[in-house]
Amino acid sequence: MEDEEKNANGKISPEKAMEMLKSEGMNVTIEEATEILLFLRKMAHIAVSKFLES
Repeated sequence: MEDEEKNANGKISPEKAMEMLKSEGMNVTIEEATEILLFLRKMAHIAVSKFLES
């Protein structure tokens, strides 16, 4: 549940992500869109952290 709360604070909602992916030919559920957004945020956090370590 905590992950869902963090996701709600993001700039792209799962609904918007689902819509964007659908326009590119990928049909995903709200749950899948939520997981995709969480993954992308984690990857972004890792990339920024690694950049700042240098």
